[in-house]
Amino acid sequence: MKKRILIVDDHPLVRKGLALTLEAEPDLEVCGQAASAEEALGMLDEVRPDLAIVDISLPGMSGLELIKHLHAWNPDLPVLVISRHDEALYAERAIRAGARGYVMKIEAVDVIVKAVRRVLAGGLYVSQEVSERLLMSMTGHRRTTGQSPMELLSDRELEVFELTGRGLSTREIAERLHLSVKTVESYRARIKAKLGLRTAAELMQHAVQWVESERSE
Repeated sequence: MKKRILIVDDHPLVRKGLALTLEAEPDLEVCGQAASAEEALGMLDEVRPDLAIVDISLPGMSGLELIKHLHAWNPDLPVLVISRHDEALYAERAIRAGARGYVMKIEAVDVIVKAVRRVLAGGLYVSQEVSERLLMSMTGHRRTTGQSPMELLSDRELEVFELTGRGLSTREIAERLHLSVKTVESYRARIKAKLGLRTAAELMQHAVQWVESERSE
């Protein structure tokens, strides 16, 4: 029996490419495609996937939050993240949220298919570097050198930082994340402290530059 896969990505061409790749395999089929986390959650009971492929950046609820919701819906549902975002910043966060693998979109088709099969079989698929970092984390050791300031941000702080870089106001971020304005302001204060930024203007500039650099990769 073919394994059923749900694809969640806001780019139609990416969804189409992944679907064609997976449908070419005799034992895999795409049971559903969603452009947002909310759309994906709304179709779970109907499509009943054996695996969910999730992107990190989605309109509305983020990919990291979606992973947590998928895990709550079915703790045994394997989730594979396929994203353009740097694995150094997001892979460990995705695994902590409940994902079973992380693959960069720039990887070859055969690597993606290999990751899908590994995760479906109950395994974990990450790069060697991420695997070593996860093992160090499990043993209670954290890197003290070579760490980017961005890695100091919590998942929620990183989400606020990204939305700031996309040009959303404090109130818009609060509405998007279902938080109070005061809570978002607290997150921004922590972000400034962790990144060594002094003013709201510096935070905005830094966030916009980071978002633009992520888009260009």
